[in-house]
Amino acid sequence: MKYSKMLIPTLREVPAEAEIESHKLMLRAGLMRRLASGVYSFLPLGYRTFRKIENIVREEMDRAGAQELIMSALIPAESYKETGRWEVFGPEMFRLKDRGDRDFCLGPTHEEIFTQTVKSGVKSYKNLPMTLYQIQTKFRDERRPRFGVMRSREFVMKDAYSFDADEQGLDESYNKMYQAYCSIFDRCSLDYTVVDADSGAMGGSGSQEFMVKSDIGEAQIAYCDSCGYAANDEKAQCLEQKVTVTEPALPLEEVETPEARTIEQLCEFFDCGPENFAKTLIYKADENIIAAVVRGDRELNETKLQNYLGCIELEMADDETIYKVTNAKVGFAGPVGLSIRIIADFEVKAMSNFITGANKTGYHIKNVNIDRDTENIEFLDIRNIALGDSCPVCHEKIKLARGIEVGHIFKLGDKYTKALDCLYLDANGKSQTMLMGCYGIGIGRTMASVIEQNYDEKGIIWPMAIAPYQVIIIPINISDQEQAAAADALYEKLLSENIEVLFDDRKERPGVKFNDAELIGIPIRITVGKKTGEGIVEYKLRKSSDMEEINIADVINRVKNDILKS
Repeated sequence: MKYSKMLIPTLREVPAEAEIESHKLMLRAGLMRRLASGVYSFLPLGYRTFRKIENIVREEMDRAGAQELIMSALIPAESYKETGRWEVFGPEMFRLKDRGDRDFCLGPTHEEIFTQTVKSGVKSYKNLPMTLYQIQTKFRDERRPRFGVMRSREFVMKDAYSFDADEQGLDESYNKMYQAYCSIFDRCSLDYTVVDADSGAMGGSGSQEFMVKSDIGEAQIAYCDSCGYAANDEKAQCLEQKVTVTEPALPLEEVETPEARTIEQLCEFFDCGPENFAKTLIYKADENIIAAVVRGDRELNETKLQNYLGCIELEMADDETIYKVTNAKVGFAGPVGLSIRIIADFEVKAMSNFITGANKTGYHIKNVNIDRDTENIEFLDIRNIALGDSCPVCHEKIKLARGIEVGHIFKLGDKYTKALDCLYLDANGKSQTMLMGCYGIGIGRTMASVIEQNYDEKGIIWPMAIAPYQVIIIPINISDQEQAAAADALYEKLLSENIEVLFDDRKERPGVKFNDAELIGIPIRITVGKKTGEGIVEYKLRKSSDMEEINIADVINRVKNDILKS
């Protein structure tokens, strides 16, 4: 393709909306443009890479025995209401009505639709196992779209669903998808880690995420170098501590703390560390008000708490509700004398003579001992794992890293097939419920993650397999007939060898062309310049700072070799 005919609106300045490198570079390199908050259009150069990632996904899914189809993105409410997820998705679901006042949504995911399709078309164990997939646009009304296509409201996803006769079959289908995902991310040149994860609104018995380690990742990964354990922070298990009393229980003491309500302020007031406090957080769980208690230096894990409560929505209570249940303003809640349901972290059970809110504005209580001073408290692992905590498998020290989720696989079991009566007849003619797996990859997020791991101060450094073009030819002076003719001849030869080549035929200064080539990240750059008459061109790989002069006659073989090596 000739550059002068393409829509590649590169930018010299970083757009104000962009926060992370992939977002900045995707806009600056002319790969995409913002249409609205969390909504982007892919331009020709970006779409070429987008389609290459799609094709890698498609090839590996097909190789694993999955069948491609396409479902509607417009879904009637009844499909979700049968499984209860019309309510579970809450405000993230885009909902609308047709002219007959019938409820629809723009599909956030398609478990129910695939299940209904298999239910209507598969009747016998002889048709199982079966895995179906699609590459299709999803819609989720994110509360805070950010980081470009990392967290957007409209995105393309490959979602696959396996259907099996029994647990052994489900395990086999799950493992096939696991291996296919490894192949996909290997081919995209991603450095990734597989971690145990929470199933969330998808439900099911277990799941794993494919995480790309990155400082800008929204998820935190807990991992152990000793045994290989890895989980995201929503799932990472904190071990229950043995209760070891090191000091006698002291009498309760109410202390006036009028200007201290945060942990930081209280540490200064009492001249002690945050581990000596228990903080009480008041939540609204659907229509119920509950209290959650964690140590002062810990963070509550809302996912763990929500899973335990089994509620659809979990949110912090408002000031009025907090005052109603504690008789105090925000910052002074505590478990002593609280009449609502209380769930405390295991760690609180092991504390003695700690400090907590007095349920009285301007006051805290010293020397609280949970067994002595409270009753009917439920103890649970409800905190985020922390650096240095014990690994739940081998008890060595846990390490933490940030990560970007690029893929997620679930063992759903019969969560959807049972609710929707997706049955088959076994070898004895008896009706049985199918077991199901779910497997998702974000195409745009994968693309952005590749950039996060492959860029420098000049721009993107595309891996060969997903680069929009493999080669870019730059004549120094397109007005020079000898250079133009040599560049054009080389361009035609590369095309005839089915090599993807971009010919920068613009009447621009060489510096502009070089800067654009570096920014858009084409793996191989061939510069046709003053030595054209001698049959010499400059050859450079984007990932290297080295440049060499080679004979024009050797270019084709050199390009082929570099493509094969990549």
